[in-house]
Amino acid sequence: MIRYIIRRVLAMIPKLLLITMIVFAGLQLLPGDPIVRTFPPEQLAGLSEAQIEVLRDQAGLSDPLPLQYAKWIGRILQGDLGYSVISGSDISQMLATRLPYTMELAGWALVFSAVLGILFGFTAAVKQNSVADYTLTSLSVLGISVPEFFFGILFILLFSMTLGWLPTGGRTTAGESTDLWSRAKYLVMPVLCLSISFLATLTRYTRGCMLDVMNKDYIKTARSKGLGEGEVNLKHGLRNAMSPVLTWLIFQLPSLVCGVVVIETVFNYPAVGTMLLSAINSADMPTVMITTMMIAVVTLIASNLVDIVAAMMDPRIRLE
Repeated sequence: MIRYIIRRVLAMIPKLLLITMIVFAGLQLLPGDPIVRTFPPEQLAGLSEAQIEVLRDQAGLSDPLPLQYAKWIGRILQGDLGYSVISGSDISQMLATRLPYTMELAGWALVFSAVLGILFGFTAAVKQNSVADYTLTSLSVLGISVPEFFFGILFILLFSMTLGWLPTGGRTTAGESTDLWSRAKYLVMPVLCLSISFLATLTRYTRGCMLDVMNKDYIKTARSKGLGEGEVNLKHGLRNAMSPVLTWLIFQLPSLVCGVVVIETVFNYPAVGTMLLSAINSADMPTVMITTMMIAVVTLIASNLVDIVAAMMDPRIRLE
């Protein structure tokens, strides 16, 4: 298993380098002086051309491109992601402030959809061809078919504009407490919208895995021994169906991270997604490219973690 993990980590290195090369090449094509996005505005303010040239040489901005790329990677590894050309803010600080909010939203959506998805899928399989099965299956198809942002618009119209139960967006209100209970009303609609597609797909997948397991010989043997239907379904059915379900669940983590960006935009949730949209609208391309690079890196790392967890759960994967 250790050798498999090492192989996966080593295979990730060239992909990471390719991502950084693409972003670096894009940064070189941007108009404007690269020194503006390399140093904070307050450091450049009042400097003469000669002093700016000294800074340029110190940062290696006059070096050949391969050497510039190497020094840029070195700065990234030290946490220096550069500066916004519009606001002058440190991009690493912007991401450090907003990334926890994105992870909070994705985490609650994952927990909510995982618990209900497995429960609904189990219920649909146990009550196959019943009203409950048809209802859950139909709702799952609807949840998969309709885009997340459309549900977001509907929720805002219903729960905020019509009923007035929930705020239209944001994360907190000035003067309010920032604890979880106070922020819950701001999380309800984004979490629900982010969970719908994930929940619907997981319900269908859990149902299919359960039906596959329930046709196995050991299930028939358990029933022939006189075990109760509940014990057969839970102890022998759900337990064996959970392995592929959990593997699928982990495989969807990268897509969940990408879906957060859309939902944050709909509800004006102040996290990485809204920061990215704001940077695009203001043509702050360094912020756009660095943020996109970080999302791509997180997605790549999550994908490799999925492969490792799947190999731990199923030895056939690492043997292949």
